[in-house]
Amino acid sequence: MIPHRYLVAAVALSLLRLSAGADPVSSLTSEQQSWLAKAHRFERAGWIYLHVEGKARERGFQHGYLLAKEIDDGLRTTRVEWSHLSAMDWPWLVSRGAAMFVPNIDAENLAELDGIAEGVRAAGYAASRDDMIAYNGIIELSSYWWPQELKRMKDVTVPTGRQSCSSFIATGSMTRDGNIVMGHNTMQDYSDVFCRVVEDILPAHGHRILWQTDPGWIHSGTDFFITDAGLAGSETTIGSFDGFDTNGVPEFARMRRATQDAGSIDQWCEIMRRGNNGGYANAWLLGDSNTKEIGRLELGLKHVGFEKKRDGYFVGSNIAEDPKILRLETTAEDTDIRLSSVSRRLRWKDLMRNHAGRIDLDLARQFEADHFDSYRGEVMRSGRTLCGHFELDPEAVSPWPGVPYGCAGTVDGKVVDASMTKRMSFLARWGSACGTPFVARKFLLAHPQFDWMSGILKDRPTQPWTEFRTEE
Repeated sequence: MIPHRYLVAAVALSLLRLSAGADPVSSLTSEQQSWLAKAHRFERAGWIYLHVEGKARERGFQHGYLLAKEIDDGLRTTRVEWSHLSAMDWPWLVSRGAAMFVPNIDAENLAELDGIAEGVRAAGYAASRDDMIAYNGIIELSSYWWPQELKRMKDVTVPTGRQSCSSFIATGSMTRDGNIVMGHNTMQDYSDVFCRVVEDILPAHGHRILWQTDPGWIHSGTDFFITDAGLAGSETTIGSFDGFDTNGVPEFARMRRATQDAGSIDQWCEIMRRGNNGGYANAWLLGDSNTKEIGRLELGLKHVGFEKKRDGYFVGSNIAEDPKILRLETTAEDTDIRLSSVSRRLRWKDLMRNHAGRIDLDLARQFEADHFDSYRGEVMRSGRTLCGHFELDPEAVSPWPGVPYGCAGTVDGKVVDASMTKRMSFLARWGSACGTPFVARKFLLAHPQFDWMSGILKDRPTQPWTEFRTEE
């Protein structure tokens, strides 16, 4: 008898093909059909849940085929954004990205990227492996490599490393049960919001992963993950960062290897440091639900900050904590409360101090949706709050997005504790951590200076907090 989930997968695949105007699923090879029988997707509360399993190429094919429509939309949007940012065309970036990255990407990651491109094409859309490499590396290319190229072209200093995301991790006497509690929200440009995939990855070797990601990515990117090694992790970008090594291993490849291969905090950090290119420089907050230990890895290009503890907390708000990274690799001023990063760091410290010993999932959700502006000293939805709303802020919050009513802010919320980590599940909210809806047409009518986003800017209605787990 054919298992029920295989029948459901086959029906879903046929509907997907027909909706895309492609041939019936029978046009796939028997090998491709056998791969797809082990994968599935569904949608809930604004999220897409995707399960993939097996070896690298088959996982990639499952991912590419089942998310082909979303990947095609993501590539289209990324091309528009890249053109607006740089005035350069997409093929120009793709060729340079491949030349830079391919020699430094491991064989398993390359095979999965090949599989994704193959799956997208099988579903009736266009994509090459080099497209997928540039797409996976777009943060590194646009925010780290391109500013250096632009500096050579224009002979001006262009700050890199946009400020985004608010995260914390706590353990020991800080939490209600004495074990880890972690929260994270993603802050990014609203034109670029595709990170609504919750992916359950069961690889042929290495650790099972449940994380948030973008369609077509082999890494998380946002980054929020748990693994069957009992690890949980998140990050916040190190703001105003300057540094990039074109000969290093891309961050997206290192992050995937670390998350799939590491069995401890120390192993995870060692893999991330190996071949570091400085791209997507982050402060990583990590927890081990088995040992109740937490760690923070601040990974610059020239300097590294690393600390572990079994009692206390770490917070992330895009300002470097390591003094060498702060002073020698960024241009940020850590006492300027007008900066979103500094304002949010003050708020994090207040919350940790005021709720010590009581932190749990309920408080974590409140933290990620917090609207206290430390600069203005009042509750309001602004670009300086943990749940950021640059789109509602009349001030030009620098350095990112750097203009009044910047079309950017918080687009989700995720929380997890030790018990959820051990059973491979987490809570997530799509749209914004606080539930404030975003209506694209309304925003563009009010702020026509952003009309270049017409056709790519999407609504994000209010959604509930929802639990996701492996084996859904």
